[in-house]
Amino acid sequence: MTAIRSVVLGCGSYLPERILTNAELATRIDTSDEWIVQRTGIRERHVAAEGEFTSHLAIKAARAALHHARLDAQAIDLIVLATSTPDNTFPATAVAVQDGLGINHGAAFDLQAVCSGFVFALATADNFLRTGTYKRALVIGAETFSRILDWNDRGTCVLFGDGAGAVVLEAQTEPGKSSDRGVLTTHLRSDGRHKSKLYVDGGPSSTQTVGLLRMEGREVFKHAVGMITDVIVDAFNATGLTADDIDWFIPHQANKRIIDASANKLHIAPQKVVLTVDLHGNTSAASIPLALAVAVKDGRVKKGDLLLFEAMGGGFTWGSALVRW
Repeated sequence: MTAIRSVVLGCGSYLPERILTNAELATRIDTSDEWIVQRTGIRERHVAAEGEFTSHLAIKAARAALHHARLDAQAIDLIVLATSTPDNTFPATAVAVQDGLGINHGAAFDLQAVCSGFVFALATADNFLRTGTYKRALVIGAETFSRILDWNDRGTCVLFGDGAGAVVLEAQTEPGKSSDRGVLTTHLRSDGRHKSKLYVDGGPSSTQTVGLLRMEGREVFKHAVGMITDVIVDAFNATGLTADDIDWFIPHQANKRIIDASANKLHIAPQKVVLTVDLHGNTSAASIPLALAVAVKDGRVKKGDLLLFEAMGGGFTWGSALVRW
C-alpha cells in the first residue's frame, strides 16, 4: 500500500549578527566561561538587534529554506510557526511571515509548545499534508528569547539565544515503507503538573505583562532524559526501526550534558549526534531546524539519511520525529 508522506524539499536558517560570548557575560554577572561551558557546553549565542523581531528572523529563515527547495513562496499554502516569543499577543506572528513572503492564500498560524515547538509544528503540518488539506508547508521555529530573560539571573540568562530555522514540506506519494522519504512518525506528549519548573512569570490574562523566564534547572535536567527517551522508543516501536538505523540524531540544543546522556541511554554513537549548542545556546523552538541547517549545509546529512529529532520544553512538553531526508 502506498502512503502520503511529508517530504522535506529544503531547509534554511537565520542567526542575528550580534554574538554574545561567555566572556562578555562574565563582565556583567557572577559567572565565567569555564563555569558555563562545564555545565552546559555553551560558548556563545546570538542576540537580536533592537527593532529585530521574531517575524524578521522567521522570514529570513523561510526565504533561505525556499531557496534551498528551489521553490517560489507562492507554492506554499500552509505556514506553521513555532514560537514562545511572538511579535504581538495577536495576530499570530505567522501571518506577519506570510505577508512578508508575499503570500495571501492558504493558512498561517502560530503554535506554542516552548522548546518542543518545532517537533509539534512538524507533526501538525504533517497531519494536514497527509490528509490532503494542504500540499506544501513551511514549518518554522523562531525565537527572540533574549527579550524574556532576567539578565541578572546567571542560572538562566547564560543559556538562551535568538534565531530561526525552517523547512519546506511537500505531500508526496511513497511506497508506504520505513524506507520512504519524508516524515515517518511523530510522537507528542505533555504533562502540566510540571509547569512551575520552567515558565514565564507573566502573560496578558494573569499579569498584563510579558514576564521573564524562570526555571528550576536541576528539576528540568532530572526529567529531561527519561521523557526524551520515552517518545523515541515510541517512534522506534511505531516504525520497526532501531537506534542502529539512525544516521543522524538532531536533538533540541538545550544542554550538552542532556544530549550526551540521551544519546548514551539510546545507544546512539557520539559521531551521529549533531551539536550546535556551543555556538547557538538554547534557541528553544528554533534549535532543531538551526542544527539541521548546519548539518545539511556542511554535507553531513544526505538524501536517504534517517534523522531523529527530539525535544523537551516548558509545560512540560516533549516529542520526537523520525524523518528520512
